[in-house]
Amino acid sequence: MRLPSFILLLIVSLVSCSSEQEKKEEPTTAEPLPVETAVQQKKGCIACHSMSLDPAHSFECTVCHNGVNDSREKDRAHTDLIKRPGHPDKIRLTCGKCHQQQVEETFHSLHFTLKNEVNLVRSAFGATDKLSSLTDIPINESPATILELADDLLRRRCLRCHPYFSGDRYPAIARGTGCATCHLEFYEGKLVSHSFMKSPGDSQCLQCHYGNWVGFDYYGRYEHDMNDEYRTPYTTRYDYFRPFGIEFHQLLPDIHQQKGLVCVDCHGAKELMTDQGVAITCSDCHDKTKLLNRLPIEAISNKKNIYSLYSIGDGKTHPIPFMKDPAHQLYTDVGCQVCHAQWAFDDQETNLLRSDLEEYDDFSRLTVQGSFEVEKILKNNLNYEVDEIPHSMTDKISGEQRPGLWYKGFVTRRWEDVPIGRDSFGRLQVMRPVLDLRLSWIDEDDAVQFDGVEANTDNKGMRPYTPHTTGKAGLFYKERIDQFLRTEKASTL
Repeated sequence: MRLPSFILLLIVSLVSCSSEQEKKEEPTTAEPLPVETAVQQKKGCIACHSMSLDPAHSFECTVCHNGVNDSREKDRAHTDLIKRPGHPDKIRLTCGKCHQQQVEETFHSLHFTLKNEVNLVRSAFGATDKLSSLTDIPINESPATILELADDLLRRRCLRCHPYFSGDRYPAIARGTGCATCHLEFYEGKLVSHSFMKSPGDSQCLQCHYGNWVGFDYYGRYEHDMNDEYRTPYTTRYDYFRPFGIEFHQLLPDIHQQKGLVCVDCHGAKELMTDQGVAITCSDCHDKTKLLNRLPIEAISNKKNIYSLYSIGDGKTHPIPFMKDPAHQLYTDVGCQVCHAQWAFDDQETNLLRSDLEEYDDFSRLTVQGSFEVEKILKNNLNYEVDEIPHSMTDKISGEQRPGLWYKGFVTRRWEDVPIGRDSFGRLQVMRPVLDLRLSWIDEDDAVQFDGVEANTDNKGMRPYTPHTTGKAGLFYKERIDQFLRTEKASTL
């Protein structure tokens, strides 16, 4: 007897439901362990620290940080812990295990020693000896000479950008030390990623090259004046109004930045991490004769007689234009930026005052000083409802606290006129009043020990420099040169 089709469908449906019910009643696999239990089953560093490493450094944390990697107990796991293995005091023991040559070369590099900047300032205030590194700057708690005062200025106010110090506490500046300064990414003083970068990005460069210094101008940035009424931006693209300490005007960026090039496309490891590197110049790439004789950058290639530069920044290949205008043959004793700089840093008369007085009212409108440490003390101690912070600053090399604050101010801060002068070879160059400095000191007894002592330099402290504000020469480059030559001639009559 054949069953009607609807009865067959009913039987199939009931069997299916029964089968599904049996599946539900079958024992299931064990529930996932709670997070706490899962962590307890792990040992060593990964039990507490979650991180991702690049393939070249994908090994146990203890290789760089020491400690014990098979323990669940914090104290034992942290045995002989090296908290900052990238610090200069540690890198021979840590980074030097695999990168011995690079570490030894770095210790002598200009970026590491800062000896050029240190000796430039010290000689302007009377030093006759040359120091080999910033760490050799003498400590003088009570300066007796203007040079000793300058040394205190360098150690406590100026040298906030060097590998022994983790930078100011502003979001875009606070960083690592030593090798970590350039090869790891930080923001707000916290490690963003534990993946090491072979080539630093521009954000790493700007951790030091900010605040009206070469590098900041590459992005078209110029600091506002420090007074309150000049510093209020209406909008910002950043998480903070002052990621670099002071608001900035957004001027025209360098043409290379607009095209997508980053700092290390031109300034490579040989220049930055050794004492043998020669700084790259504009003509090294844009003068075809020089380029053919010496390829200055490894990323430059030649295909069908077209020279190009591969940029780490945007991953693109950029054709290199060569100098063709007849002006390049006419003005052979003129530096490139005399014609091609779109604007330049021109901070006139930098005044630096060390005050040991715990009085702050005169600086109520100048609390933003380009120094987080000074700013924090001023804003706190001007508030009479809170406890005062000690009137002292940190030695950025030793980490010690010493009495007194270093305040900074300028007579004028402008950018639109590009100052021109002659370098030691007689060539016209863009100039900057780098050494237009005046130092003062008021001690704790309100006695003026030094009052506006000027740096001992010629030409108001003007020094040749290369503004990274490159663009087309435009219509008025001849007038810029002619105006300087007329002024120079008039001064000799």
